[in-house]
Amino acid sequence: MPRQTPLSDIRNIGIIAHVDAGKTTTTERILYYTGRKHTIIDVHETKDLKSSTTTDYMEQEQKRGITIQSAAVSAFWRGKKINVIDTPGHVDFTIEVNRSLRVLDGAVVVFDGVAGVEPQSETNWRLADNYNVPRMCYVNKMDRSGANFRRCVDMIKTRLGARPLCLQVPLGSEDNFRGMVDLIEMKAYVWFSDDKDSKWEIWEITDDLAQKLNLTVKEDLDNIESIPALRSELVDTALEMDEAAMEAYLESGEEPSPEVLRACIRKGTITSTFTPVLCGSSYKNKGVQQVLDAVVDFLPAPTDVEAIKTVDEDGNPNGERLSSDDAPFSALAFKVLNDTYGSLTFVRVYSGVLTKGMSVLNTTRGKREKIGRMVEMFAAQANPIEEARAGDIIALVSLQETDTGDTLCDASAPVILERMRFPDPVISVSVEPKTKGEQEKFSIALGKMVRADPSLRLETDRETGQTILRGMGELHLEVTLDRLRTEFGVEGNMGKPQVAYRETITKPVEYTYTHKKQTGGSGQFAEVKIIFAPLERGEGFVFKDETVGGTVPREYVPSVQKGLEMQKEEGVLASYPTVDFSARLVDGKYHDVDSNALTFEIAAKACFREALKQAGPILLEPVMKVEVVTPDDYLGDVIGDVNRRRGTVLGQLERGTNIAVEAHVPLNEMFGYIGQLRGMTSGRASYSMEFSHYEPVPRNVTDEIVAGRSNKAA
Repeated sequence: MPRQTPLSDIRNIGIIAHVDAGKTTTTERILYYTGRKHTIIDVHETKDLKSSTTTDYMEQEQKRGITIQSAAVSAFWRGKKINVIDTPGHVDFTIEVNRSLRVLDGAVVVFDGVAGVEPQSETNWRLADNYNVPRMCYVNKMDRSGANFRRCVDMIKTRLGARPLCLQVPLGSEDNFRGMVDLIEMKAYVWFSDDKDSKWEIWEITDDLAQKLNLTVKEDLDNIESIPALRSELVDTALEMDEAAMEAYLESGEEPSPEVLRACIRKGTITSTFTPVLCGSSYKNKGVQQVLDAVVDFLPAPTDVEAIKTVDEDGNPNGERLSSDDAPFSALAFKVLNDTYGSLTFVRVYSGVLTKGMSVLNTTRGKREKIGRMVEMFAAQANPIEEARAGDIIALVSLQETDTGDTLCDASAPVILERMRFPDPVISVSVEPKTKGEQEKFSIALGKMVRADPSLRLETDRETGQTILRGMGELHLEVTLDRLRTEFGVEGNMGKPQVAYRETITKPVEYTYTHKKQTGGSGQFAEVKIIFAPLERGEGFVFKDETVGGTVPREYVPSVQKGLEMQKEEGVLASYPTVDFSARLVDGKYHDVDSNALTFEIAAKACFREALKQAGPILLEPVMKVEVVTPDDYLGDVIGDVNRRRGTVLGQLERGTNIAVEAHVPLNEMFGYIGQLRGMTSGRASYSMEFSHYEPVPRNVTDEIVAGRSNKAA
């Protein structure tokens, strides 16, 4: 079957933002205005579970009014196919943004016009930086009280380190938001109704524009007065991308045409030289069509971005694979979803053609996969297809061997595509089925959930035998358990959340350990001399072999490293994993008959246990970056409470009519915080948090934790 949509006419984009900035509302409008659906469901209408937005179709999403998992939809606008992934804004589900950005060519970053750049906006922006994803900004909610376009643009510059380029200027704000000025066309788009089918009027920009729109607020008048300066900035910045156009402009003094400006802005956007900024109100149906125009005009097609990098088995770059139907097939699995259709593996096809019935190679695992059903997803709806080509985002049904991050490719031209990076869990709970008879069903369902979500970890507590589930936050774990009920029909109980503490050392120590068992028969002998030393926070574990003269035979050195790798997972203080230290093997002894790989592994483990007791072991705890947005009346109470939680206040920022308090607070002190915050502020404050770093636990708290672990083990 020939290609239906030229590769240059495809836009793979994500909608990313902080929670409650309006991503899902914007996606709903995109689907309506592109004709993919004929009604609009708003997020606040879904909590009775009788209806749902297209992309927030899970029961857990409807109840909470937030996006929990990314959902893919596609639509056509001006002849271009736009594949859209609506992503979550809550920090607990950052994994969904991470893996979506990895396979997307561009992103629309949505900002709340009142709050501006919020913590999760910063996290998502950094993820987009990591994957070199070109983006454009959309300042939403310009109809809300306290909305301020220029403040939001300034925050994009100062908090994100970006170079924003205004393509629009809002006309009015709050209840008097009427539309925007297009600085490329130098026309005003004006709405006189909030109805979803209302048409905008196109006005010339005249001196009496503010008067005709009855704009009297100072910020609104300032925006209109800034139009000439912003237009001049747009022209100068855009023409930096085209020397010939810049010379023609300087020589003739004639303004470049809109077509020339769009071509320059497209180039600057794709190279991330600057970031276009638009404005509107998705809920009030103003500006969404202009966002769609900008997606088509400025965000890249698969052919416009860098070719996907290929890596060797150790993850080192070794080449690239061009995005083309003519190249050998390659695709990256970026998400596994347990669905009514079975297990769905979402893949981005980077090159070649995939057809139903093909046999492909999973190069990450060295396994073959037979391609059965192929579907194009429209949120929860699966539409069968027969083939997929470069640039497509599709789902494959019931793959047996493929997990998130794996590469599928033509066996005759194997490659491994650049992998994703996932965060480590910071919180854990014990989980068990509600009824003993469902233990096996519960374990299988939990295993499938963990396979689908790389930010979850599952393990068994060696002391208690409990099943421990680790995740990114309380909400993440709560939602995971609730999904077991709705997706697998099995209910579970969750224990009290536990913090993922770590251990480290504070001083170097040199230790010699001799493992010796020689009492008749074949004996065991190995001696190792290891220098343990602390490393900077975040450096992990480093092993070096510094032996000379064969004191430890080469074939046994890997066993020493293996023993240390295994033993560091159970620290000497409270049995938490040990991090941020180095181990240098400097000497040792062996026996021709009684030494082997196992004896050196045992010696290394024992050396670790004994040496680290003398190396000043301490506990490390995860510290969260917390932002509390509160009315000024409650500021003192909020700061006092943060201090009581062993928090450190970093600063205060104006956030519309509220104050945002930024602080570092240990995760252990944040459990149940939302209930106390609401009680303290009459329900008017909100907060968000994300992992920041690990830092030492105070001695008195360490003693409590160690005592607690000892009692548990007894």
